[in-house]
Amino acid sequence: MSTQLVVEIDPQLLDFDLRGVDGERHSLSTLAGRTGTVIIFAANGCPTVRSYEDRLIALQAGSAANGVQVVAINSNNPHLSPPDSFPEMVKRARERHFNFPYLKDDDGAVARRYQAVCTPRAFLLDSGRKIAYSGRIDDSRVGGRISHPDLLNAVADLVAGRQVAIRRTDPFGCSIVW
Repeated sequence: MSTQLVVEIDPQLLDFDLRGVDGERHSLSTLAGRTGTVIIFAANGCPTVRSYEDRLIALQAGSAANGVQVVAINSNNPHLSPPDSFPEMVKRARERHFNFPYLKDDDGAVARRYQAVCTPRAFLLDSGRKIAYSGRIDDSRVGGRISHPDLLNAVADLVAGRQVAIRRTDPFGCSIVW
């Protein structure tokens, strides 16, 4: 686990205007939670992301009342990764009953601005849209084997008004397909 501070990115560079699986356009401005926003770079074709879907659904269900919004962004090139095409994203979100917005970053520009290179990659933004946490969701692809629930701990710190104790961890999963 890395304890380095998160690289600061200008909050204005973190905003986006992306198409969601609901057919609407969404921005960070319209989706941001009052307490914080969890941005997850995800991909349909990544088995690691698939292993986290239930945990992301549970995170949204458990955090919404505290003003935290989960948002998933797929930045994979669908020509090189057909499971990551927009129609496949719509299908996956419906099949899995995603309770959070799932957005398509068609050209990968948003992932590049966030310096995300793999999926899943988590970012927790505070109410001022500054990065409070960046890295992995937790330390295990298998839900029953988690010993460090890093993202959940960061969300709990943020909701409680505390400084996030561990601000950065090293993510693992699949490379974003540019």
